[in-house]
Amino acid sequence: MKQLRALTLIGPGFVVAATGLGAGDLVAAAVSGAKLGTQLLWAIAFGAVIKLALNEGLARWQLASGTSLLTGWLQHLPRWINYYFLAYLFIWAFLVGAALMAACGLAANALFPQLSINSWASLHSLLAIALVLFGRYSLFEQAMKALILLMFATVMAALLASDWSSIGSSSTTLGDISENFNLVMALIGGVGGSVTLLCYGYWMREKGWHNTDSLKIARIDLLVAYSITALFGMGIMILAAQSAPESESGTHILIAMADQLGLLLSPVFKELFLIGVWAAVFSSMLGVWQGVPYIFTDSTAQWRSKLSKIDSSDKGYRLALLYIAIPPIALLYLGKPVWLIILYSVTGALFMPFLALTLLYLNNRIIKPSLRYGLISNSAIVVALLVFSYIGAHYFLS
Repeated sequence: MKQLRALTLIGPGFVVAATGLGAGDLVAAAVSGAKLGTQLLWAIAFGAVIKLALNEGLARWQLASGTSLLTGWLQHLPRWINYYFLAYLFIWAFLVGAALMAACGLAANALFPQLSINSWASLHSLLAIALVLFGRYSLFEQAMKALILLMFATVMAALLASDWSSIGSSSTTLGDISENFNLVMALIGGVGGSVTLLCYGYWMREKGWHNTDSLKIARIDLLVAYSITALFGMGIMILAAQSAPESESGTHILIAMADQLGLLLSPVFKELFLIGVWAAVFSSMLGVWQGVPYIFTDSTAQWRSKLSKIDSSDKGYRLALLYIAIPPIALLYLGKPVWLIILYSVTGALFMPFLALTLLYLNNRIIKPSLRYGLISNSAIVVALLVFSYIGAHYFLS
């Protein structure tokens, strides 16, 4: 009975996992399935485990210290780190905002071509603004759960209707995998998001999780959520391996997958798959629109010595929301400036190793001994540090 009651209380984990599952992750899973079959299913599972460990560390810090991770950085790390992070956050939010709008526009246009991709993109952004500004956290969480259920159910329906005898018959070799090592890194690094991991702390507060008694339920929450998103990513890869879409260019591979599934299974599965893709990318947009303004507001509040509870009625929160949701629309029409992409890649390559490194420090040195990391937790975070350091080094050297 206690386990059943716990399952009714979970929620923030679903929200953060779905938020981190953007169009780029779907594309990586689809491309790897089309090129390498089902050989890289393990990479999705491995990436989910790493992100779960990082999120558990963030939850551990906040519930043990009573402060957000950003506050921990400000109090225990050099101040220049906060300036670096805020600069990166401005660039990240601008580019990710545009990418999410474009993905939502593409998915909606494939379902309803009466409106252009850019028109659908703009409408989705405005809808997300309205849901965030006029809905409480409980409404937001329920909407995210509904979108997760929709995306999961549509992919599982296609899998159940598939011919499983043709799945897993790939003749891919280890040499093929080594030649596509960048794809392996994209799968591992993409599952579950990056900056959006920080949103989990604010959603825990909204849920009413304030002390270490909530750590157990947070772990269950994250375990269930990342299991579902990992299975969804695996489902995309398996369907891509079966349908072998011809297009392998960006998000258009998802549209090609839908066309192929409609031919292989039934026309209805084309529509179902597109609905699942739409649910995945719109849930990511909604999560970013609702959660990332908390990070902006928290960062600036520290410098203003305003340490009161952050909520969506804060002026800074609303300004951050508008920044994420309105200016990036221009990139849909103008294209992404090359210099901005380079700056984003360079600064972003540092974030995940930095997150892992700070969690190792804070959760081993600052919180009380009884709640500090043990051998398993330390090992998981060290693995995350090594993997993301390798990915970051690759960006700098390539």
